[in-house]
Amino acid sequence: MSDDKPHSAGSISHGDTSERVGMEVIRERGLEPEDLREKLIDAIGAEFTTYYYYTNLRMHLAGHEDYKEITEDARLEDRAHFELVAPRVYELGGALPNDIRDFADRASCPDAEVPTPMDDEGGFDTGSLDAEGILEVLLEAERCAIRTWSEVCDMTRDVDPRTYDMASRILQEEIEHEAWFVELLSMERDGEINPAGHFVRGEPGDAPLSTNRRFNDSA
Repeated sequence: MSDDKPHSAGSISHGDTSERVGMEVIRERGLEPEDLREKLIDAIGAEFTTYYYYTNLRMHLAGHEDYKEITEDARLEDRAHFELVAPRVYELGGALPNDIRDFADRASCPDAEVPTPMDDEGGFDTGSLDAEGILEVLLEAERCAIRTWSEVCDMTRDVDPRTYDMASRILQEEIEHEAWFVELLSMERDGEINPAGHFVRGEPGDAPLSTNRRFNDSA
């Protein structure tokens, strides 16, 4: 009876663990899953490094507790994006680089560094540092993320529903992040009201669209 079921068998032999049907169906639709997983490694490399760099940027928003809070939301949500997609790399037969330096080098976006040089004692030259410069770095990091996840959505639309769903949810949050920093930078630099409609998350880094906390409390 089972032989009569239309999806009970395919090109992969029964019990074969060297191949994955989840990859084969993507290939059949015209996308090489190996290419996709490499793109995903680059994308979440950017999310992971941004999480690190945003930690430093947030630390240096002295006197701007409202800016710090919003940066913290974006920082923790970028971590949620990494956590969401990392398992997908393995589902597609890949793995994260063993060397974190290799992982960082592969990131699809530039390093979101504190926009001031370090001094001779290993600290930052805070005399030339201001909120405007930090907000500009935050804004451009979000814009790179939007371009990255838009590309992943274009690759996977109508081809790989699972990855597309993840990328689409991340993209929506990255678009929100851009709007937050447009609003803050507009006022800080130009004295202009450019509303984003932002309101504090229920919890810092709530990531309402991309978090997998409801499935995995560690994320």
